[in-house]
Amino acid sequence: MQETPEYTHPDLDLSAMDTASEDISDVSVLDIPVLILFVTLIMIVATQFFTRYVLNNSLGWTEEIARYLLIMLGFVGSVTCVRKGSHIYLEFFYRYVPRSFIKPMAMTVEVITGGFFGYIGYLGLTMVERTAGQKMITLPWPKAIIWYVVMISCAAMVLFVIRNIFRLFHTDADDVARKKLDTF
Repeated sequence: MQETPEYTHPDLDLSAMDTASEDISDVSVLDIPVLILFVTLIMIVATQFFTRYVLNNSLGWTEEIARYLLIMLGFVGSVTCVRKGSHIYLEFFYRYVPRSFIKPMAMTVEVITGGFFGYIGYLGLTMVERTAGQKMITLPWPKAIIWYVVMISCAAMVLFVIRNIFRLFHTDADDVARKKLDTF
């Protein structure tokens, strides 16, 4: 029997991937809503699994609530990503532009991102108005709750984007370039 050789690449060091970081110093009080939503979602999905596959009698409301909690978790979790500056962005371009362009490019990206979040928040407001009288299908709760969470999350993201723009504005261009290039 022939043994399959393990793939190794000379420039790729995967040894750090096996260790998990126990550093939670970047977790803030502002992350508590994300954690609450996440734990609640886990409990509801576990309840759905238990009632469907163990009791063979699914609770109808668990699927709807899990769907809505997942939507809310996506937006509330995005607030944490914007606060930390860990949203996905086009890091690729930072490598190929002159270092003096990195700070203006980063500020432009933040402005565009803030405009996008503001627009999504505005759309959330219009959805609140449209769904104000509607109830969820399986529970007697208003559907507007979801859109309130989306709207508030987008407003919080806009505030953090504004904070990020001020931080970038007051940071030296070389420091911004070093930080952006060190993330690779």
